[in-house]
Amino acid sequence: MGFVFIINSFTPVFVQLDRTEKIKNCQDPEFCKKLVVDYYFEKVQKLKFSVYDIDNKSFDLNDDDYLGGVECTLGQVVSSSVFTRPLELKQGKPAGKGTITISAEEIKDTRVVYLEIEAQNLDKKDFLGKSDPFLEFYKQSDAGTWQLVYRSEVIKNNLNPCWRKFSVPLQTFCGGDFNKPIKVEYECIHPEKKQKKKHYKNSGIIRIKSCKIETEYSFLDYVMGGCQINFTVGVDFTASNGDPKSPDSLHYISPDGINEYLSAIWSVGSVVQDYDTDKLFPAFGFGAQVPPSWQVSHEFALNFNPSNPYCQGEDTSLLIMSLGGGDV
Repeated sequence: MGFVFIINSFTPVFVQLDRTEKIKNCQDPEFCKKLVVDYYFEKVQKLKFSVYDIDNKSFDLNDDDYLGGVECTLGQVVSSSVFTRPLELKQGKPAGKGTITISAEEIKDTRVVYLEIEAQNLDKKDFLGKSDPFLEFYKQSDAGTWQLVYRSEVIKNNLNPCWRKFSVPLQTFCGGDFNKPIKVEYECIHPEKKQKKKHYKNSGIIRIKSCKIETEYSFLDYVMGGCQINFTVGVDFTASNGDPKSPDSLHYISPDGINEYLSAIWSVGSVVQDYDTDKLFPAFGFGAQVPPSWQVSHEFALNFNPSNPYCQGEDTSLLIMSLGGGDV
């Protein structure tokens, strides 16, 4: 049995990205190969998972039995601790009792190194003033060369500078490898002075005041840890929006029923809804004359039901469109 993972490249056509290993003679396979995909929160990334019964060595799947699949979004997968769906031969047609379970994890070293560094008794280099020191850190590449990873700010006219506390991702600083060498000289040795002066020691000392490594949690850490994102719509119905009957207004209700603000709501809502458990979006308006008294209200439910001001999916946009739209 084989398993194919396919990703939608933001077009109507699915493009195959990767496949798992084959598992022979098993009705409940557990695949171990990790399938890697780039994640973009701001985009709706449609995925298609397909399961095949593969009985030959051919890469072509046309001669293999299709056992079923599921279409979803990457947002749905990462927002669920365990994502399980029934397999379908096609939309609405179950593939027997088979199900597929998908779990996701972020592949990223989120550790950050925080450093606070000062220097003492640096050499005076300027003719009329003191030195203007700055600090540089280098890491060693696989080829053995040194690569700059951090340069501090310049501190003017100071032989005992204390640079601002700074942070560098551990991946950038040393490739996440604590045994990888970092180019740091604690004593500033000037080769010419060392050669000329018999009792020369150094041209100043660099001192690390503090060094701390912390985990910097990413957006995915919060989402996959159970953080909920809720989408609420607030619409400005004041006269500053212009007449929605006028084509010059961004809120113009065109014959096709679309305007700039509805497009914005659809774009944001289609992304956020995958991370909202109940898929209910509170929708409120302000600055409009509301029936039955026709007094100006600065907080009213767009569906005129204050006890249940929720809309689902595109209902929010359709409701706003019917009312003329406003600043969101």
